[in-house]
Amino acid sequence: MNQKELIQLSQKARNQIVFSQLAPTFLLITTVGLVDEIKAAGQPVIWATIGILLASGILGALVQFTAADEAQALAKDLRELKGKSAAAKSIITWAPMLHTVKYLTTSIFVAIFVALVISLLGL
Repeated sequence: MNQKELIQLSQKARNQIVFSQLAPTFLLITTVGLVDEIKAAGQPVIWATIGILLASGILGALVQFTAADEAQALAKDLRELKGKSAAAKSIITWAPMLHTVKYLTTSIFVAIFVALVISLLGL
């Protein structure tokens, strides 16, 4: 692949990371705002909410992880090319920061999910 194609694929991976965060983030924010109402609706709604959050979070985390991993691989491919553009150099420089997406954001989701489960179950 040439530099232009690698940069375009890197941009697609970045967009996937951003879009994969939207639904889980919206669900977490909404759930935080509705904890009292969810608890008042009873156990079936509580467990449904936990299941929805878990499914969305797992899918979001998988997409984020794979997109970040692919972006890091693309940065490695860019590193091998000669005559790199400023955009290619920037992608290469920032590639290690994608570990944040792969590990830190997933850990934050898990912590928020656990806090919500504790709150919803009244533990």
